Amino acid sequence: MATNVAQDRLGDLFVREGLITEQQLQDGLKEAREQKVRLGFALVKLGFVAEEELTKMLAKQYRVRAVDLERVEVDPKIIKLVPAAVARKHLVLPLRRVARSLTLAMVNPTDMSAIDDLKFITRYDIEPVIVGEYTLHKHLDKYYGVEEEEDLMDDLLDDFLEDDLEFVEEEEEDVSVAALQAEVDNAPVVKFINGLLTDAVMKGVSDIHIEPYEKEIRVRYRIDGALQEVMKPPVKMKAAITSRVKILSDLNIAERRVPQDGRIKLRMKKKVVDFRVSTLPVIFGEKIVMRILDKGNLTFDLAKFGFEPKAEKDFFNAIAQPYGMVLVTGPTGSGKTTTLYSALSKINTIDTNIMTAEDPVEYNLHGINQTLVRNEIGMTFAAALKAFLRQDPNIIMVGEIRDIETGGIAVKAALTGHLVLSTLHTNDCPSTITRLIDMGLEPFNVASALNLLTAQRLVRRVCSGCETPAEYEEEWLRYAKVPMEWYEENRENLRKGSGCDKCGGTGYKGRQGLYEVMAMSPTLRKAIMQEKGTDELREIAQSEGMLTLREDGLKKVERGITSLDQVVKETTVAE
Repeated sequence: MATNVAQDRLGDLFVREGLITEQQLQDGLKEAREQKVRLGFALVKLGFVAEEELTKMLAKQYRVRAVDLERVEVDPKIIKLVPAAVARKHLVLPLRRVARSLTLAMVNPTDMSAIDDLKFITRYDIEPVIVGEYTLHKHLDKYYGVEEEEDLMDDLLDDFLEDDLEFVEEEEEDVSVAALQAEVDNAPVVKFINGLLTDAVMKGVSDIHIEPYEKEIRVRYRIDGALQEVMKPPVKMKAAITSRVKILSDLNIAERRVPQDGRIKLRMKKKVVDFRVSTLPVIFGEKIVMRILDKGNLTFDLAKFGFEPKAEKDFFNAIAQPYGMVLVTGPTGSGKTTTLYSALSKINTIDTNIMTAEDPVEYNLHGINQTLVRNEIGMTFAAALKAFLRQDPNIIMVGEIRDIETGGIAVKAALTGHLVLSTLHTNDCPSTITRLIDMGLEPFNVASALNLLTAQRLVRRVCSGCETPAEYEEEWLRYAKVPMEWYEENRENLRKGSGCDKCGGTGYKGRQGLYEVMAMSPTLRKAIMQEKGTDELREIAQSEGMLTLREDGLKKVERGITSLDQVVKETTVAE
């Protein structure tokens, strides 16, 4: 109803400006209603008015610039910033990019919901210009091609040959599953999934999200810790995409009511990449998340992680000890597992027996005995640990200490001549000690068993291709609790990315670890046995040379590795 009213008002404006007669307006409105198109499109189609005149008048009305698409040639890289489905839905065409601003040709430059959508999808500020709808449709077909499923992944498959790709089946498929597979074994879906997986690996993506909504499917990549929308496949492919992924992951495609987990193994140009697949029922289908486990992108060299000198020395000393406990803490996705794997690879020698209990086993490491934890059959972390102690181990890694039973066995192992490595979900090193004691472990056992604690975060690196000096407002610095004296001293070294093709316009490329490393000392052990609070433990550790996550982050900012925004976002200052 609101749209019809708006069309009528626009029509009255055209009549007042003398572009059309009252009769032509009525004929145009009738055509627009019947064909379900906009009034302007109908008037141009019926030949009542030239599109240039219409566009000039609307530009004057909306107070935005008009553009003649016939005189513009758009760079294909700019076209890729807006997915075809989004461009057709909102009737827009990206024209050019300057710094953080994207010029967008729009039929209706006052459509704020479209502008907000495009701002979110492209991560750019939108500068709208007006264009005639009749001409825009022609140029949408020119730049995006005809809307066909088969064309959806062509840009992803330019450098991709079917011969380079092979799915590694670990077990024979069930006959009934093979019959179901035939239903989704048609060319567009197979091509789409093959292209999606290949493209994600080539771009260094960590996770692929396929999300079904009522009228669309959204595909997003997580690159360097941030999600980016990459496409919106036709909604009619929803069931086929889900079934295809499930078949490749050896999941039950007939079961849509419960979450399922599986794996895809992909051989791509002589390297094997694992995808950990998780499906979750949502109201319009099943959401699929695929975690990419690419050994080729994994760095196991601790020296390249970015530890500060004292922290690196303390960490290496702790993992070189014959017994005791080393804990790595931080939120999900902060690189804890990578740090532990790197520590294990450094101490993995022919004369040591290394046992790990993991949920799930993310990477297979040669020379290390890895066990998969499966709670549903009673193979818990605690059960695995008990079994390990009868397997003559030197070094034990426990995926996570979640309860007092697992913590108690891990402490016992550390006190009886084994080196134990594990993770815990806490915010920093001092609070980890408090968490262990709150869990029910005895303070004297915690003090005796611990060798070292590490808390870590991942921040995004400033893109080397577009780095520029960064300035910050005093008010923001106060809010972020950044010392003004530090800022004045280091303001010439502060960097940020302006956005370029190399980093996809984000200003960031790659990630960097921040590390808070707390080595146990006699003073700290005594404080733990006296059950001192988190703040007191932090003060003692800092007096002995520990850098907090924020302090470590500021050192990375001083060297221009990351931006101050990233460090403030990922770290806090103790009150």
